Amino acid sequence: MAVVSERDDTERSAVTGDMLKIFLEAFNRHDLDAIMTFFTADCSFDFPRGPHPYGQRFVGKEAVRRGLASRFQGIPDVHYGDDRHFVSASSERGVSEWLLTGNSTNGEKIEVRGCDLFEFSTKDGKIKRKDSYWKIIQQVK
Repeated sequence: MAVVSERDDTERSAVTGDMLKIFLEAFNRHDLDAIMTFFTADCSFDFPRGPHPYGQRFVGKEAVRRGLASRFQGIPDVHYGDDRHFVSASSERGVSEWLLTGNSTNGEKIEVRGCDLFEFSTKDGKIKRKDSYWKIIQQVK
């Protein structure tokens, strides 16, 4: 599958499930440069963990990049697999479902289902909002 390294801002890019798959592949390579080409300048990203009901929010490309770098540092072998991707008929919203696996730097093994909810720019099809959710694993007695 082709790797996207740059996206043209002069015309609306097609938002498709295949685009979201390529985006996820950049995550699996931990390629921050490629990942960031998918976001608008004024993007926001809500991480599933954080001090607020929405997790932790990063606003703007530089903040989102720093947040993602911290994710890759905290879970150095993070991988997203068993994925499915959907885009609305209007191409303004999308969803990715995935299984996150990896090991945190403190030795915690992570295997959790999750999803991303996307909002896309109507101007160029780039991601203006990404909101991530993970299942909470609870030991049942």
